[in-house]
Amino acid sequence: MTTTTTHTTDLAALLDHHDIVDTLLRYTGGLDLADAELMTSALTEDAVVDLTPATTKIGLDFPVLAPRDTVVGALVGAVGPLDTSHSVTNARTTVDGDEATLTAYARATHYLPGTGPDHRRTEMAEMMNRYTTRLVRQDGTWRIRHLSIDNLWFAGDPQILVSQV
Repeated sequence: MTTTTTHTTDLAALLDHHDIVDTLLRYTGGLDLADAELMTSALTEDAVVDLTPATTKIGLDFPVLAPRDTVVGALVGAVGPLDTSHSVTNARTTVDGDEATLTAYARATHYLPGTGPDHRRTEMAEMMNRYTTRLVRQDGTWRIRHLSIDNLWFAGDPQILVSQV
C-alpha cells in the first residue's frame, strides 16, 4: 500500500469516527436543549432506544422506545424541561461499510426546571451511563438505529427523571 492510500484510508476512518460521535452528540444535545429536530436528526425512522438496563437499576419502570417519533416525543417531553447536561466521553467506534458500533460513557446531571443554576438547590439526579449504539449511514449521514443505555452509577433522586412525565 502506498503512503497516499494509507493516508486516505486513515482520513476516511477519522472522518467516520468524528461523524459517528457527532451523531451521539446530536442525540444528547437534543435532550439538553429540548430540541426535537436535533434529536430527530440523530435517529433512523425505525430507531429503538432501550433505557431499561439503566432505569431498572435505579428503580424506574421505563419502556423500550420505538420508533423515532415515539423516542423523540417521550424523551424530549420527559428530559427536555429539566435543567440537564450530558458530557460524552471515551467514544470508541467500529465501522463496517455503512454500519457502525459506538460505545461511550455519558455523565448526565438533571435538575428540576429552573433550579440548575441555583447553588442552594441540592435535589438532582446524576448518572454515569454506558451507551452501546448501532448506527447506519443513510444518504451520507450517520444515524442511530439502536441505542442501549446501562447505568454504571447514580446519585440523587431518580424521581426527578420522571417529574415531567
